[in-house]
Amino acid sequence: MNKVVLVTGANSGIGLALCERLLSQDTEGLQLCLACRNMRRAQAARSALLASHPTAQVALLQMDTSSISSVIAAAQEVKLRYTRLDYVYLNAGIMPNPQFDVKAFFRGLFSSHIITMFSTGEGILTQKDGVTTDGLQEVFATNLFGHFLLIRELEPVLCREGRTSQLIWTSSSNAHRSAFNMEDVQHQKGTQPYSSSKYASDLLSLALNTHYNKQGLYSSVICPGFVMTNLTYGILPSFPDFLWTLLMPLFWLIRMFTNTFTLTPYNGAEALFWLFKQKPESLDPQAKYHSLTSGLGRNYTQPRKMDIDLETSGALYEKLLQLESEVRKKLKEKHSRPA
Repeated sequence: MNKVVLVTGANSGIGLALCERLLSQDTEGLQLCLACRNMRRAQAARSALLASHPTAQVALLQMDTSSISSVIAAAQEVKLRYTRLDYVYLNAGIMPNPQFDVKAFFRGLFSSHIITMFSTGEGILTQKDGVTTDGLQEVFATNLFGHFLLIRELEPVLCREGRTSQLIWTSSSNAHRSAFNMEDVQHQKGTQPYSSSKYASDLLSLALNTHYNKQGLYSSVICPGFVMTNLTYGILPSFPDFLWTLLMPLFWLIRMFTNTFTLTPYNGAEALFWLFKQKPESLDPQAKYHSLTSGLGRNYTQPRKMDIDLETSGALYEKLLQLESEVRKKLKEKHSRPA
């Protein structure tokens, strides 16, 4: 039987690179579903994949993880199309309106912290978050809560007796416990919503294993390393093209000394691709699987323990369940009002 794989945020960057790698390994044995917000870009991604793999089964699904109604509608469509899902890659994510400290950046270029700075954005990045039409913080909704709601909606096709399914989150080395506050899970009061959302996804993955492993559903987390994607370029909008031209040789040079500089989406997708080939029961629920690239260009995956614990992950899970109940109630009230 064909394996059914759903990928959110699949129209570019690491998500699209993953789809290409999956099809290169097994074109005939996959049913691939690209879940994207922008359908024009999704169609372009599908066309590119089919150009390389003409016989591939590649479907599109419109879904905006920042929108409650969009996630619920997409989940309903998935349940109509498929009787099961083998893999769900929770890859969609945003870092809106990043505030970049140019002075700190150039100080970091000539310091011993250069690798940490590029790998995590530490000391050079803050963000200004927005609010969705549902009244949620935009980064929290897009990166975490929309995916949580999707999983909850897809339980019937994810939890099947006698089979296993796998959830795989694209996290980040920028996932810091210090950015996360259990009393402010949406990060309304902070300046690091991206870091907070990624740390929360690490916690949530552990909680999902606690709640769903007995039903055959497993969750894992990856870090793609430092990759040049649209999100990365968006962080530095004021940088002229010539500066990127000057910086790229520096990035390649740094990679000779650190394996976290994966640089290309293909390399960044290494851990995502590696997990596709593993038995989920054999994976460590408290490890983050890192995409790494050696100085000579060899790609490999390495697990590293996350700074998380069962108690905190369980508390976050309960908070998300409570928020889910509240947003469903609001949505029901909205739909019951007379036009």
